[in-house]
Amino acid sequence: MAITEKQLVSDLKAGKFAPVYLLTGDENYYIDQVSDFFEKNIIASDFVDFDRTIVYGGETDMLTVISLAQRFPMMSPVQLVLVKEAQNIATKEWDHLAAYLNNPQPTTVLVFCYRHKKLDKRTKGYKAIEKNGVVYEKKKLYDNQIPDWIDHVVTQHGFSITQKGAVLIAESIGNDLGKIANELSKIFISLPKGSLINDDVIEQNIGISKDYNIFELQTALGRRDVLQCNKIVNYFAANPKDNPIQAILPNLYSFFIKVMLYHQEPDKSKAAALLKVNPFFMKDYETAARNYTLGKLASCIGYLHDADLRSKGVRNNGTVSDGEILKELVFKIIH
Repeated sequence: MAITEKQLVSDLKAGKFAPVYLLTGDENYYIDQVSDFFEKNIIASDFVDFDRTIVYGGETDMLTVISLAQRFPMMSPVQLVLVKEAQNIATKEWDHLAAYLNNPQPTTVLVFCYRHKKLDKRTKGYKAIEKNGVVYEKKKLYDNQIPDWIDHVVTQHGFSITQKGAVLIAESIGNDLGKIANELSKIFISLPKGSLINDDVIEQNIGISKDYNIFELQTALGRRDVLQCNKIVNYFAANPKDNPIQAILPNLYSFFIKVMLYHQEPDKSKAAALLKVNPFFMKDYETAARNYTLGKLASCIGYLHDADLRSKGVRNNGTVSDGEILKELVFKIIH
């Protein structure tokens, strides 16, 4: 059966164990979180050497896993067999699991961590897990969902965060939840409980400049603010390691595509949902739509495409730096 993280953890805390668990999907952060819970909480620390076995898919096969699962626990009521990187076990081998699950060892908790992708639901193994055990599947969050996820995590840890702060982290770090969580942990350690996480706190603890970041560049471009655009792009050019052009261009491309979509949406009240943008930041798209015609926006997309090619060495023999490419790009966009 399928299950949510909350239900799964609640059952495990209550000692309600299924014979087999499949942790799967393309959101590795949650798979790792649930895997860690199994690893640290199912077997008492005094008995982990006896009744907890951890193997890796690239170093084992399904018949070996089944053999481990058929053993009896030595010191605990149950034994844990945790298979990490289970996606590296050949698909055809999963059919062997079906026979084991027809009569599973009742004192074994068998867990498969199938990261990066999903196990083929047509396999006998998947069908057997679904019938006899628990499937925990987590899909990757959409980019527009990341700020709300950050707000949720921050609240869970007893802090609060500004909307702009959550978007700033999301825009700067991307959709790698594990990386975001690690950066947030730096803030949690440095502040007393109940503190508000704002731009200044983020800059001091994570190193994301509150004034010179991709979010502020998009806002300045939307206003066609020549002075502010030049300040930001000069900062980026002077700090290329922290502001690589390969990370900047996709964000700008997404921004201008969304401005084009906003232009063409007849019902502006639906624009936030269409663009999958936090309504708090819709003013930036509204401003940009007033300042850029559809024709100019099409030109901007062309400028971005050209800058991307040049940053990869096309029509650039290496004499033009990424910083110079970025400066030229911004000049073309705002003029």
